[in-house]
Amino acid sequence: MDTILSKLKNQVIISVQAMPNEPLYDETALTAMMKSVVNGGAAGLRLAGARDVKNAKKLFDIPIIGLTKPNKLPDNWKEIVYITPSLKEVKELIEANADIIATDATKRPRPKETLKEILQYIKENNKLAMADISTFEEGISAREMGFDIISTTLSGYTIHSRQDIKGPDFELLEKLTKELDCPIILEGRIWEPKEVTKAFNLGAYSVVIGSAVTRPQLITKRFCERE
Repeated sequence: MDTILSKLKNQVIISVQAMPNEPLYDETALTAMMKSVVNGGAAGLRLAGARDVKNAKKLFDIPIIGLTKPNKLPDNWKEIVYITPSLKEVKELIEANADIIATDATKRPRPKETLKEILQYIKENNKLAMADISTFEEGISAREMGFDIISTTLSGYTIHSRQDIKGPDFELLEKLTKELDCPIILEGRIWEPKEVTKAFNLGAYSVVIGSAVTRPQLITKRFCERE
């Protein structure tokens, strides 16, 4: 597992995801997107669903972060756990051979098993556990619980976290890197290369980029809604 982590040190991870109602959700399209970003230098992939994890493991010798999301986010998505919410989804990702299992580690109510039960199962199956958190307190709690990696993924996307932030949560990143002894990953609202540089200067272990690379509809929207 140390080898997996070492491959991600000071590297960029690309999140290649699409919702089922989006054109890129097509299996061939997403696989082509994975190949494209790996050709561009992605050191790891963050993927939603067993299908894409399985495809990636056949194609690449790089760390694969697996998670699950619902086919459609409900209106109250800021109030609920929706990233790998239960053991059922964790088992699917482990069977697909994901190297790292990412799960919501916020303080929001969970639908079934406790976060400790989910973490224990991940550990029992010799996988690395990534905690997607939204606040400093959640990051501390997740590390104390035993998570291997802490990611700022959900900062700004829960009712408990900052709602005023426009770009990456560098403040949260810096606080976590100073306090914790494990890899801290910056994820969320990263659009510029200079933000990646800043993240590493603040102590980020890796940086996950998604929409700025792999969501054409959002990239196009930024240009069309220019000031």
